[in-house]
Amino acid sequence: MSHDPADRWLTIPNALSVLRLLGVPLFLYLLLGPREDGWALVVLVAAGLSDWLDGKVARWLNQMSRLGALLDPAADRLYILATLVAFVVRDIVPWWVAAVLVGRELVVGACLPVLRLRGYGPFEVTYLGKGATFNLLYAFPMLLLAQGTSTAAEVARPVAYAFMVWGGALYLWSGALYVYQFFLALRRRPGVAPV
Repeated sequence: MSHDPADRWLTIPNALSVLRLLGVPLFLYLLLGPREDGWALVVLVAAGLSDWLDGKVARWLNQMSRLGALLDPAADRLYILATLVAFVVRDIVPWWVAAVLVGRELVVGACLPVLRLRGYGPFEVTYLGKGATFNLLYAFPMLLLAQGTSTAAEVARPVAYAFMVWGGALYLWSGALYVYQFFLALRRRPGVAPV
């Protein structure tokens, strides 16, 4: 009796994604509770590295799975949301930046139940979306490092803003493309894959 490898749930990449998810409350606690920015930065960098590593390991060990395809972007989105909320509370980013990026997520998320009702799966992750996430997940540690008046903060600040602006623009553009795919799917018969 053969099993579809995509149905596996106990894989190294999935374990990395679960560990990344477990890091979210720790990150929020460190940033908002004792304000241990150094340790929060370590958690954020570890999350970014594990995001890169789980994809590499999945391909290298041929451990791609349906669960991993859900866990990986869920962990990315949760880190983005948690970081934005914490950064707004700490006055690291303005509230409107967080509102625009969270709004994008809400619009794309609202499309998913409608797609499911019409017989489609979730949106496929695109290179544009991955690039946007990559930029944002690198902007956040740099923004944290940019706090203060040290030389490291002065050097990190323009790099952080560059990653944030570029990542935010790509994030919005990828969201617009997902919404475009959503409307294409609505125009097709149920069960016919969108472009």
